[in-house]
Amino acid sequence: MLANQGATAKIARPTTLRESVFEAILELIIVGNLEPGQHLVENELADILGVSRQPVREALQLLSGEGWVDLRPGHGAFVHAPTVAEADQLLAVRTLLETESARLAARNSDEPGVAHLRMLCARGLAAFEADDVDGSVAANSDLHAAVTSLSGNQVLAELTSQVARRVRWYHTPVARQRGRASWDEHTALIDAIADGDEDQAAEIMRRHTEHTRHSYLEQRASQGEESVSAPVRRRRTRAAATS
Repeated sequence: MLANQGATAKIARPTTLRESVFEAILELIIVGNLEPGQHLVENELADILGVSRQPVREALQLLSGEGWVDLRPGHGAFVHAPTVAEADQLLAVRTLLETESARLAARNSDEPGVAHLRMLCARGLAAFEADDVDGSVAANSDLHAAVTSLSGNQVLAELTSQVARRVRWYHTPVARQRGRASWDEHTALIDAIADGDEDQAAEIMRRHTEHTRHSYLEQRASQGEESVSAPVRRRRTRAAATS
């Protein structure tokens, strides 16, 4: 009998406290309030978030499984410090995914979609001019997600979303350095999408994401950090960690 109930809506699962704490700590990492290499003390995080130590401990385990936190036996938890190679490889994959997203967005866009992109671009430019780095980075992330949504390719959207948070983490330190040029590139991209020019949209996105990638690598190099030949730390996804 149940086999015939395929159209029945699934019951929404409420968010657990552990997942809420996971999201809160992750956001603190992404925006830089918790810096790479920083020691994460359970009592301090529990006080900041207004919870007990148990959900914090569980959230740190989840964050470790996804590569955001390093658990060191006998020493505790630390914010993961990505190697240059790790960042370079992820940003290179981002270029491939978002270049194709831009191409498909130019093919499939409509007037409301383009208007939404222009609104996000205006919001990001306003944040940049107000020296609001967090607002600029958030608008940048939303704009790129909107381009991928316009592509109409659900698989591409899912793959892109898997790297989006880490891209935001890497983009935050160079947002001010990229400055207005980044938003000028966004404007040109949106114009190409509005014109339905697939090749131009793809090329602008390719150059745009590569500019961000090189800005990040240049900043790391200026800090005297390791070259991109460094080994990449292997990480499990949450699904793999629980399988």
